[in-house]
Amino acid sequence: MVCSAFIRAAHEHIFLVRKVSHVFRCHQHQACGSRPAASQFAAQGAPGRVVELLGKSYPQDDHTNLTSKVLSKVGRNLHNQKYHPLWLIKERVKEHFYRQYMGRPRTPLFSVYDQLPPVVTTWQNFDSLLIPEDHPSRKKGDNYYLNRGHMLRAHTSAHQWDLLHAGLNAFLVVGDVYRRDQIDSQHYPVFHQLEGVRLFSKHELFAGVKDGESLQLFEESSRSAHKQETHTMEAVKLVEFDLKQVLTRLMTHLFGDGLEVRWVNCYFPFTHPSFELEIKFGGEWIEVLGCGVMEQQLVNSAGAHDRIGWAFGLGLERLAMILYDIPDIRLFWSEDERFLKQFHLSDINQRVKFQPLSKYPAVFNDISFWLPSENYMENDFYDIVRTVGGDLVEKVDLIDKFEHPKMICGSVAILQPCVCVCSRWCSRRRKEPRSLITITTAPLDFAPPDHF
Repeated sequence: MVCSAFIRAAHEHIFLVRKVSHVFRCHQHQACGSRPAASQFAAQGAPGRVVELLGKSYPQDDHTNLTSKVLSKVGRNLHNQKYHPLWLIKERVKEHFYRQYMGRPRTPLFSVYDQLPPVVTTWQNFDSLLIPEDHPSRKKGDNYYLNRGHMLRAHTSAHQWDLLHAGLNAFLVVGDVYRRDQIDSQHYPVFHQLEGVRLFSKHELFAGVKDGESLQLFEESSRSAHKQETHTMEAVKLVEFDLKQVLTRLMTHLFGDGLEVRWVNCYFPFTHPSFELEIKFGGEWIEVLGCGVMEQQLVNSAGAHDRIGWAFGLGLERLAMILYDIPDIRLFWSEDERFLKQFHLSDINQRVKFQPLSKYPAVFNDISFWLPSENYMENDFYDIVRTVGGDLVEKVDLIDKFEHPKMICGSVAILQPCVCVCSRWCSRRRKEPRSLITITTAPLDFAPPDHF
């Protein structure tokens, strides 16, 4: 049964964590129940082993934490599959930028890069974007690492520095990104982003401004809530105005005239000032993207010392779920023709609403298991659930947590220390007979203590 597989998987993960941390003393060989091989769940780092991905080999180390489930998604490139809802969103954004912003001689100002490989260096993903070494976004628990030097990109911004360094001043980057996350209808370890960047020279920025020849992009001053220390207020306000105008036009193009928008101040390590754009849709304010004036240190390091610019990033799934009324992010990975055919549109701007495939209600199951005191993160368990249960698992909730104050650790049967977590997951049975899978609760593979 699927439930017992989860229990065995939980035991296997606890065994691996405790072995790596050298907490097990002499009882790890007595752990109860048969266990699947560790390689089914994660590529645990081991000297001499390699991860084979996209035709290249990457040596494993103590940071390697890829799962077979995530590796199976690499190369799917949903954003490039014609008529896929994510492809529709990408094409609508691309068409808008091509038509609205022209360079010389009447060619699109923005170039588009939607086939860049998802494996990047940690320098590309973090350091090039000025993300500090102690920043929480670097945590192993939140990212998928091939090893300490390479990872699956956590955002399309990982390519920003390279494209700027190549001399590009206006571009869009689209691609799959990877983050370890909780399990629910809004989160998935793989999703898709679209990134936009625009740089301005002094002449381009001040061309339409009265007496613009006397204005400057840069100055020596102090950083404030409104500007960086190297930017003039005139330059920042013009860049900010252009950014907000571009994104407001984009949202209006996607959602229609009369759309209400508002800007919320926020923080990103690679932009300042930074903003989130919210739209009013279905009577609610919904955040749809983040943006800001690019940190000049980043621009300078890429070789564009005489330019100032803006950047934005948005999630394709988020927009598609809103526009097409898709209730669950897992559906984007469906190969069911009943789902895919709904988006075979003659016009990419055609309005369409997703029609549900299943008439069956969710099925809920509860499990409990013991946790080690060290080297455990919730995302470790979520990865196991996704690997064993696949996309049948709709949501996982922590519903209770128990710690016995007097239990002496060391009992082999329950894999001490004595912290027990109860988790609930639900799945939704599908209509076609081959996928009618009922997840039921099976007996635990070990006997719980009498007091529990």
